[in-house]
Amino acid sequence: MRDILSDLSDAMSDPDPVRRAQIQMKRPLPKRFYKDVSIGQGDDGFGVLLDGRAVRTPAKRPLVVSSARLAERLKAEWEAQAEEIDPAKMPVTRLVNTAIDGVADNVEAVADEIVRFAGTDMICYRADSPERLVAIQREAWDPVLEWAADVLGARFILAEGVIHQEQPAQAIAAIAASLGAFRSPLALACVHTVTTLTGSAILALAFAHGRLDAETVWRLAHVDEDWQIEHWGTDEEAFRRRELRRQELDVAAAVFADETAR
Repeated sequence: MRDILSDLSDAMSDPDPVRRAQIQMKRPLPKRFYKDVSIGQGDDGFGVLLDGRAVRTPAKRPLVVSSARLAERLKAEWEAQAEEIDPAKMPVTRLVNTAIDGVADNVEAVADEIVRFAGTDMICYRADSPERLVAIQREAWDPVLEWAADVLGARFILAEGVIHQEQPAQAIAAIAASLGAFRSPLALACVHTVTTLTGSAILALAFAHGRLDAETVWRLAHVDEDWQIEHWGTDEEAFRRRELRRQELDVAAAVFADETAR
């Protein structure tokens, strides 16, 4: 099968394993060369077939997933390509490629990155005014922190403003331990995606453990931004960026559900 997404040598030098895989996707758009898209099943799982030939990742690994439902999502993306194959319109494929090429060989590094977010977690930093915003943050975020303390054993310290607050080692260790349930490369890639999009490992883990759904995670992650929009408005570019981030989070949530349902 001809190369669809070739290796980028520069990408492989990036220290972030997730970033390496994402950079690999940035290539001139290849022409669509196939007619038929189907799903093949083997010992390793389900893969997409283009005219009967297996798709591979940018690093030349088989594009294979363990969930038939997830394979259908991949198939739909490849079927939807028109004259060119556009990775920007293939978010599920991008995420699966990231897991296979960027996470599978670097599970500990990716998990450590999520844990580092917990050390400066967004929901631990509170406004000191105005009073209404203080109350909104408290109502939105305190129940999640209580859940983290009660269920994960992670008790965090709150801070006002942007001055760094060192979190207890026991809380960080508890967050690290809670990731143990999501060690498949794809599940971990999804949790990492939710973490980076929200700025909160605690919200991401609340989602992963079933405490919050994706809609609630998104809302809680944008308490401050929504407050600002309510009082000062927004612009079209900021709105577009926000919508793109929301779409990415929804994809990660859907893929995570498929991956962990098996």
